[in-house]
Amino acid sequence: MKRQILILFTMLMVISISACAPAATSIPTEAALPIAEEPRYTSYPTAAPRPLVEQPRIISPTPVPPTIYEYSPTAAYIVPTIAVPAPNNGMENYFQDYGVNPFTSTDRDSLSTFALDVDTASYEITRSYIYDGAIPPMDAVRAEEFINAFNQGYAAPRDAAFTLYADGAPSPFIQSDHVLIRFGVQGYRVSDYERKSLNLTFVVDVSGSMGSENRLELVKDALRQLVGRLDERDMVTIVAYSDDAWLVLQPTNASDSYRINRAIDQLYPTNSTNADAGLRLGYQYAYRNLNTEAVNRVILCSDGVANTGNTDPETILSFVQGYVDSGITLTGIGVGMGNYNDVLLEKLADRGDGNYYYVNSGEEAHEVFVEKLTSTMQVIAYDAKIQIEFDPQVVSAYRLIGYENRNVADQDFRNDSVDAGEIGAGMSAVALYEVELRDRKQGRIATAKLRWQDADTREVIEINGDFYTYDLANKFEATSPYFQLTSTVAAYAEILRASPYVEGSLDDIASQARRVSNLFEESEQAREFADLAERTAYLNRYEW
Repeated sequence: MKRQILILFTMLMVISISACAPAATSIPTEAALPIAEEPRYTSYPTAAPRPLVEQPRIISPTPVPPTIYEYSPTAAYIVPTIAVPAPNNGMENYFQDYGVNPFTSTDRDSLSTFALDVDTASYEITRSYIYDGAIPPMDAVRAEEFINAFNQGYAAPRDAAFTLYADGAPSPFIQSDHVLIRFGVQGYRVSDYERKSLNLTFVVDVSGSMGSENRLELVKDALRQLVGRLDERDMVTIVAYSDDAWLVLQPTNASDSYRINRAIDQLYPTNSTNADAGLRLGYQYAYRNLNTEAVNRVILCSDGVANTGNTDPETILSFVQGYVDSGITLTGIGVGMGNYNDVLLEKLADRGDGNYYYVNSGEEAHEVFVEKLTSTMQVIAYDAKIQIEFDPQVVSAYRLIGYENRNVADQDFRNDSVDAGEIGAGMSAVALYEVELRDRKQGRIATAKLRWQDADTREVIEINGDFYTYDLANKFEATSPYFQLTSTVAAYAEILRASPYVEGSLDDIASQARRVSNLFEESEQAREFADLAERTAYLNRYEW
């Protein structure tokens, strides 16, 4: 009898929380346990993080009146302490300091609400700085973009839109009496064969600054790589801008790769940068050729600098919303350094319901445009929001690592008119929390809630599940290699961000990163991060 009860309990613990995937993907409507081949590694002391338990609920898109007391702590401003400054060579990079999230007492506010972000540009920018021999300015670092740049090892749902995961343990990078909890969201994958048709409008910066460091040549190479992955289902339009904007390539079927590549070859750097004119013309063509059955996306390739025409970012951003409402999304591709405008490109991607990447090599361009073609281009969820409700009886305080500029008022979690984040097919997103538990208290730590609008049906869906103290591992090394890698990456970002809450040094990060990389048989990401962490520690030790 006991054995039967144990089997029944185990089966209940692995029931996935899920929601029906769009009909266009031919995914069954009944929830079931996601099945996927697990990545290989040499040591996996515990089972994978369990899916949180609760069945999905479909919620009306009508905004719910606020019923919860809201307390939204402001991010703490921290003075940087990293030794090596980034060189500017007489030029200026544009970043924005969003501070560091502080601890919040659950007695004051037990809810943490924010828009999901799957951008990765901040990590890629940092990697470029390090390999150029300098540590980046702290305001270039957004911890969530570091975390989300890495594979989390989650099995993708095959019969559901999303699965929520959670795991946690003590960490060497936080206070010894605290725990680190990873809440993960994994979207369903779409194969290249099943993906939607793509209606792409490239808006290419060909100003004089794009001639520096072969930036334009890198963009052209990236476009050629992308065209090589397209087929007769897809359409391509190219707009260029410098002092003004002009059409380079009329809407052309992607099967005519010769004509498209000839147009790409004609791009060359000249004059100033009128980003406003380029975006306006690009969106006009995207709207003129709108295909409601396809992915309609503007792809902006630029160093972000606007110095001619309308240069006010808010004015540039203001006209984008109308096109977003018609179904046109945006991918921002940043290139170059020295006079780079991270702020404009990040805000454009946010306002344009899209994503933001930084590429500094042909390999990085290949990853974004070839390896991640479908996830980069095809959105499966709009306005995705997370709300973590901590139990004040078990948790005394918490802090969210990253997402400082993604805060959503607690009462707006179910207000579907509030803009949030977008998630592409197959993408995962992670929220890491440092949590202080009440002494000797056991039970529910938190309820995680995910709410989004389905990209095809426009139906608003919400799922949730609970995470308990018995779900915590008793030590850091007893967690999955992915949890250990994510925790180390987050600590690395926190140190670069000059967070007062992180424990340890860059040397400690490098040591842990190398140890964790050895847990994987096949993870180029883990090995590359270990190399990056070691190089960063060296730079911080010896000023150049």
